[in-house]
Amino acid sequence: MTNRVASFATVDPFAGMTSRSPARLQNLVGGEWLSDSKTLHVVDPLNGERFIEMPDTQDIAPFVAGLQSCPKTGLHNPLKNVERYVALGAVCAKAAALLAEQDVADFFTKLIQRVMPKSWNQCMAEVTVTRTFLHNFAGDGVRFLARGFSNPGDRTGQESRGYRWPYGPVVIVAPFNFPLEIPALQVMGALFMGNRPLLKSATTVDVVIEQFLRLLIHCGLPAADVDLIHCGGRTMGRLIEEAKDDIRLVQFTGSSHVAEATSVAVNGAVRIEDAGFDWKVIGPDFDAAWLDYVAWQSDEDAYNAAGQKCSAQSILFVHDNWADALLPKLGPLAARRGLDDLTLGPVLTWNNDQIKAHIDAVLEVPGAELLFGGSPLTGHSIPDCYGAYEATAIRVPVSALCGEHFGLLTTELFGPFQIVTTYGDEELPAVLELLERMSHHLTAAVVSGDAVFQNKVLGATVNGTTYCGMRARTTGAPQNHWFGPAGDPRGAGIGTPEAIRHTWSCHREIIMDQAALPEEWETPPSL
Repeated sequence: MTNRVASFATVDPFAGMTSRSPARLQNLVGGEWLSDSKTLHVVDPLNGERFIEMPDTQDIAPFVAGLQSCPKTGLHNPLKNVERYVALGAVCAKAAALLAEQDVADFFTKLIQRVMPKSWNQCMAEVTVTRTFLHNFAGDGVRFLARGFSNPGDRTGQESRGYRWPYGPVVIVAPFNFPLEIPALQVMGALFMGNRPLLKSATTVDVVIEQFLRLLIHCGLPAADVDLIHCGGRTMGRLIEEAKDDIRLVQFTGSSHVAEATSVAVNGAVRIEDAGFDWKVIGPDFDAAWLDYVAWQSDEDAYNAAGQKCSAQSILFVHDNWADALLPKLGPLAARRGLDDLTLGPVLTWNNDQIKAHIDAVLEVPGAELLFGGSPLTGHSIPDCYGAYEATAIRVPVSALCGEHFGLLTTELFGPFQIVTTYGDEELPAVLELLERMSHHLTAAVVSGDAVFQNKVLGATVNGTTYCGMRARTTGAPQNHWFGPAGDPRGAGIGTPEAIRHTWSCHREIIMDQAALPEEWETPPSL
């Protein structure tokens, strides 16, 4: 891999790289790509060998200066530098065209797979979503995002105008599990609305977004429009703390603990997409024609990307009418997964000891039973700092969830693990109460063709992205619908025009009042 777009013709971005000659990353600050004297190494998650060298940035002053260089009114807004809306639409068109070229698409797919190992189709989906997103906002798409409104005033010459206004200097903190899709869509949304973002991606995967930014610059994005910092989490925390008076908004995707700490640091000026203990409820209307499909989709939702999706199915509620037919199908589907095709892969935030401890704790709950999995993977060279586990499911009774074990059983294990429970008609109120008690409301699924049942569950829940119907899933997050949590006023959205406006702009009202001097007006004596 090199630092030139021409390198995209090489499908394997790390061809020829060794621990002695790793891929070297650079910061982007003030429009220049800069190396750093202090570096750290990223290891290949499949074998532990060093294969990326990145800046271990300690000097945050240039990045703080970058934030300070952008006024609160942004790089553009509906009344300033409006040509930039059209220019960014042109960048989108060129970048989408490049990502449509097979060698470029394969380059990014392989790049994602090397740092966040998951199946080829899962990696390619990130490229496809990003390309389609860029297509959606090519041409006049960016301009239309800033559409406002007007209302007649009380008299001739008076009119109120509503505008979508940028925040100005903003920060994006992106996670490891979608190293292209999430930071790409968020940084573009920030730019579209007139903001100047400072981007920090997870250190293990930020090679991907660096290459994407190089592609955007190649396609005409001014290099000074965005800064990219390679650094550890503590350094980024220090930067946010020191620059909090200059940062107008932090968009954070990742762990709920860090999200809350970030919110405190910037006095609530955040848009958050954090943890999701995501549920699927399978309704009472059993249909044998749908059995295999529902089983397949449940396996996909729980275990794709080794369960490392914020939208992964964390708990499955199966109505008794489905249980005897559906549950026996889940184990054989999960057993097909393995490291050979990366349908299972390294778990990058939980190691095997932590995974085993959680599984053991759940199995101690009265009535709990292991449905399948439960053991570490063998015959691999994944380093011990990462997990490598079989796709695992533990069945627990609904009564256990309702009692003292609720906290344990609704703890998100960010890996190939799910809780399964069954319920009858009389237990549906308890199930709905469990869904109400959950603290994070990202994705959900209601698998049913019964409109009455659908409405009962949907009306009693709040998850921001909820799929409904016999084909309902919990994962997906394509560019054709909003993706994000509900129930939290700090919630971020991604993907759609509504998500971009919600996350990356605020409302400004300007009242024009410029008619002639009123005829009946007289100067007060005091003047």
